[in-house]
Amino acid sequence: MAPQWVLVCHGLVTLLVLVSFLCGHWPIFKGTPIQRIHQFITFGAYDYFLRFVGVVFGTKGTDAVLSVEYFCCDRPNPILQVLYLAILGGIYYLIAKSIFVYIPGYYLSGLHRYTSLLAVGVGLLLFLLTSFSDPGTVKAENVSQYLSAYPYDNIIYSEKECSTCKIPKPARSKHCSICNRCVSRFDHHCGWMNNCIGERNTRYFMAFLLWHFLICVYGTVAIVLVLVGRAKELRVIYILTVSLLLAGFFGYHAKLCLTNTTTNETFKWQEYVSWQKKLNEARASAAALKASLNGMSSERKPPESKWRSFFRKSPLEDVEVVVKSNMYDKGFIQNLSEIIFPLSTRASFTQTKSKSG
Repeated sequence: MAPQWVLVCHGLVTLLVLVSFLCGHWPIFKGTPIQRIHQFITFGAYDYFLRFVGVVFGTKGTDAVLSVEYFCCDRPNPILQVLYLAILGGIYYLIAKSIFVYIPGYYLSGLHRYTSLLAVGVGLLLFLLTSFSDPGTVKAENVSQYLSAYPYDNIIYSEKECSTCKIPKPARSKHCSICNRCVSRFDHHCGWMNNCIGERNTRYFMAFLLWHFLICVYGTVAIVLVLVGRAKELRVIYILTVSLLLAGFFGYHAKLCLTNTTTNETFKWQEYVSWQKKLNEARASAAALKASLNGMSSERKPPESKWRSFFRKSPLEDVEVVVKSNMYDKGFIQNLSEIIFPLSTRASFTQTKSKSG
């Protein structure tokens, strides 16, 4: 097979896997191979692995795998942090070993030996900031300030107490079962950072994703310029694939930030819309049943044509779902400002704390 066709096939397969992983749960893909690939990637592969271990090693083997899963996925641990540092250091060493001999070259000056080290250093700094910064931990000392920061929308957030921390639960916060703490404007727990992504460190997390995307682009362009004649042998296309994945992940979180929504809230909004739709369908069904019973009690009408009854729309097809808008979405500028300058770092937040005290 010609090299160009290998690259085309690789790109199509990568696109299929990416779309299946990110969008396979959408209703439009229901019953399609994309949905089945999504289920296999997210749940099926691990389930088959557990079954295989159970058949080969029995209950003890399954328990051992579940214990490892609990330690790696349900408890704070530095495994992925160490893995990130190993990947970062290993890749930089390989690039320095194999590429620096061609720098300076016809297209690149010797300055790139130092700019590449600076780029990796900034990426490492952003990684450390995201990993070890406070994500916005809600405590008894600051819960009153977080309660005043975001009002309850009484849709996915209502006034209640955290059953674990035994303190009021501010809107947009969530108790992280891994870190065992409540986090303001909780987005998700990131295993790579061994930290929650919340109100105070989302800015570092977004900068980390953007910077690493730019590093991948910079590295790809530099390698292409230095080794343009050997691109086939060095398989540069794989670096481009990583860039696209990081760009997609950054783009997804950028969309959430610009609409002042978190990953956690996205799923809750979907649950709310689904509940509203089921409620409206139930009401439509009840109305149709009532109309049918009233029709039976009235004078007998001439039988309806089979063709007309076949093409008549079901009352459920006219069901519409109207939901409230996201009250935290304050516009592009304010949403972006909230990420760069979290509410709890502003002077107004401190003043509210002093007044409540």
